[in-house]
Order: sequence, then structure tokens, then C-alpha cells
Amino acid sequence: MGSIEGSIAVIQGRPMESKQPLAIITGGGRGIGREISIRLASEGYKILLTYNNDSISAEETVDVIRKGGIDAVALKVDCSNSSEILLLSEHPWCDEGLDVLILNHGYYERTPSSDLSESDLRKTLEINFFGAFGVWNTLKNNLNYNSRIVVIGSQLGIKGSSHGADYSASKAALQVWARSLAQDVGKSGMRVNIIAPGYIDTAILAGDSKEKREKRESEVPLGRIGTPSEIAGVVAFLCGNDSSYVTGAIIHVNGGLFLP
Repeated sequence: MGSIEGSIAVIQGRPMESKQPLAIITGGGRGIGREISIRLASEGYKILLTYNNDSISAEETVDVIRKGGIDAVALKVDCSNSSEILLLSEHPWCDEGLDVLILNHGYYERTPSSDLSESDLRKTLEINFFGAFGVWNTLKNNLNYNSRIVVIGSQLGIKGSSHGADYSASKAALQVWARSLAQDVGKSGMRVNIIAPGYIDTAILAGDSKEKREKRESEVPLGRIGTPSEIAGVVAFLCGNDSSYVTGAIIHVNGGLFLP
């Protein structure tokens, strides 16, 4: 984990300002979201991260960021609850305008596709797809010109999964919606991109046996599981000036595991 420098980032298409740019990261307290929060803070963004259940990890992430001289706050937001999303939009920082929105939260339970119930499917869609849409729809009027939106999708949203049809369906819907949004908002200067991770060392893989872990690694051409910081690095690229002509893209970060 690198140190956080209190530098002020230059926002694409806007002059240097005295105020810090703001990034909101849903599910930003642990796993991939934690590393994204810390990385964007190192790029000079003030961080507003959300969590649903794990307040301890969220506050620990905030403490790490603040120790680096950057302001950060964690808010309890269930992204499937429109009332809680509304409270997020009413945070005073949002009045200053939002420069980066990272839609990272997610829900995943392994269920054989043939055993999937309608209620299981609706629950996953409600959190992963409608929750992300709800956050965007509620915050869209707070987004500054030339703001950047990054959606954390999944390779499973393209290739499917025998034990996660609901998750795959939710990520497929999310990714196609984000690409459609990119086409619509491009003329306003906004850019929308998607990252589709492969095997990443997060809580989803925490229950793997040693044998299962080794099998996963053997499936990846690069021979290892990815790290959350490697996803965060791609997020930083998509939020920076070097990606100024990139929008509507699905970037696969999977060590060569899946080559669509």
C-alpha cells in the first residue's frame, strides 16, 4: 500500500482550482473499493466512500486516507434503498460538484444456475444493477462537466457462470447500460468506462481451499491471482487525462484468463 500524497489533481477540461476534486466510491471500504479509494486519494481526490455492512473496514480506510493529509468520509448506504441513496446526494460535499463516480458495490452468492429462484435473481439485480443505476440517477445533477464514471463489472457479465447466473446477468445489464450511457453523455464531456476483473484476491475468493486456489492460478496465463491495487491502477488511468479519448470501453483486467 503506497503513501498518499496531498497533491491537487488537474481535472480534465477544467482549470486548476483551489478546492479538492471529489470522488465517490460505492462499496469503497474494503477489497477493490478500498484500494480505489486510497489510490484516488493519492491522486488528490477528496473521498466520499459508502459501505453497507462493514463499518469497521470503512472507517479504517478513511483513517488511512486522512493520515495521508486528504479528507475522507464514510457513509452507510444500502445501494438498493432509494432513501439511503438520497441521503448520499444530500451530503454537503455533493453541493460542491462531483468529479468522479465509481460504481463498485456488489453482491454475489454462488448458486447453481439450475437452482436459481426468481427471488434470488431479483435481489442480485436490485443491488448490482438497479442500485448502481439509482446512485447514478440520484447524483447525475451533481456531476461536474468532464466528470468520469467508472463501473466495476465482471468477465462473468460477458461469458456467464454456471454457479452465478444472477450475478452474471446483473453485471451484463450494468455493462451494457454503462456503454449506452457513455454514448448519451459524451457530448456533455462526461466519460463512462467499465472494468471487467477476472480472479482478484478479495473476499469472494477467501473461502477457496489451497487446491482451489492453485487451480485458479493454473487457469490464468500470467500464473497468479490479481490484486485489488491492480484494479485501482486502471481506475486511476480511466479517471486521468491519459484516457481523455476513452469512453464506453470494457477493459478486461484478468491476466489473460478471458480474451473476448
